[in-house]
Amino acid sequence: MQTDRTDAPAPVSAERRLSAVLALIAGAALIVVTVVFLFHHGVYFVLGLLGLAIAAAGAWFAITERARRRIIGSSVAILGLAVVIIALVLAIVDTGRFVIMAFVALGLFAVTTACARHALTPHLHELDRLHQPLRPRHPVLICNPKSGGGKVERFGLVEQARGMGVETIVLAPGDDLEQLARDAIARGADCLGMAGGDGSQALVCSVAVEHDVPFVCVSAGTRNHFALDLGLDRLDPRTNLTAFVDGVQRHVDYATVNDRVFVNNVSLGVYATIVQQDSYRNEKAQTTAAMLPELLGSTAQPFDLQFRTPDGRDIDGSFLILVSNNPYSGALFDAGSRRRMDTGTLGVVAVSAQTGADAARLVALSAVGLRKTSPAWHEFTTDEFEVRARGGQAYAGIDGEALDLATPLVFRSHHRGLRLLVPADNPLAESRRRARNVDLRAIVQIAVQHSAVR
Repeated sequence: MQTDRTDAPAPVSAERRLSAVLALIAGAALIVVTVVFLFHHGVYFVLGLLGLAIAAAGAWFAITERARRRIIGSSVAILGLAVVIIALVLAIVDTGRFVIMAFVALGLFAVTTACARHALTPHLHELDRLHQPLRPRHPVLICNPKSGGGKVERFGLVEQARGMGVETIVLAPGDDLEQLARDAIARGADCLGMAGGDGSQALVCSVAVEHDVPFVCVSAGTRNHFALDLGLDRLDPRTNLTAFVDGVQRHVDYATVNDRVFVNNVSLGVYATIVQQDSYRNEKAQTTAAMLPELLGSTAQPFDLQFRTPDGRDIDGSFLILVSNNPYSGALFDAGSRRRMDTGTLGVVAVSAQTGADAARLVALSAVGLRKTSPAWHEFTTDEFEVRARGGQAYAGIDGEALDLATPLVFRSHHRGLRLLVPADNPLAESRRRARNVDLRAIVQIAVQHSAVR
């Protein structure tokens, strides 16, 4: 039975209502200042965007072509950056108001964002009723001593977990991680935890889901994307261990591709092909630089990947398809992270440019925030997605693990299907992540709500 109800509406305090009102006032002022700014400096703004687009297109050719084309691309990128600098200098020289208005706009943006996020974040006492504490009787933590450059040993995770009464298993060379998790369940484990990277987290998650026991994520990997998007502490994995003894329960989504669980994403195309190379593990930058001209240059062949968009269009030859467990944020300062982990949807991003010139145009449009206007860019959410390949096989990077899978690849989102046990302060951190998605309608509703918690 579910014990958390994170979707239930929470009462709004007078403090949050005031923050919402301030956010609306500052936001309106920001719009006015922006309009005035563009009226006086619009020509420089447009010139700067043009230079940014030129620089992005040149950079694309510089990394995907060889010899003379690479030199030309680098030269174009430098030219574009020069145009950006010239536009900025002209604007500053033209009038001192440019600097003043820029600082005012930045200040209003900061006030709007801070107040909006504060208004959208429930207080601790408002979250108490949504989450119930849970303490397992027989928790088991599996540790990968090699993950994250030896974080398990560096932070003393084994000793600390055992001191909490948690059965601890240290992964040895040749061990089958999934089988270790199953054996733990067979011995009576009522909670599974994993101290390791994202790929390891997904494997143990799959066993926890299968047996309907809560899962504890301990951020002992290198990047720890899953822990980041859950709002867990990535810098000190010891704080994650408190979930075993002083934890609350959350329900989040997990996703599958051909019944294999993933918690972050599956990449197809360029990245998936590069990570298949033996040299990639030890020489990531060198391997990538050597392969990009072959995979994306003017003589590259389209990838054998086909899919259908929700609006019925058939797309063939995408050189990148990224399917994520919940969509990634498209915001500039929040790109590469997911604000929510319980939307019940997959995020799909694909690039289907057929030529290097098409790709360069897309990169240029992306540089000025207009990538969605390109016919080569496909971005949508769905609860189920299928990718086909005429050859019957496709390289895939699943939570960072390189695999060669039989097609079709069927992706599914499993809404709130994973029971998590998290530290008691995690619901507040999770609410703050949600609040980054500033919704004008929600802000207005909070501002005009008459019933408030005192």
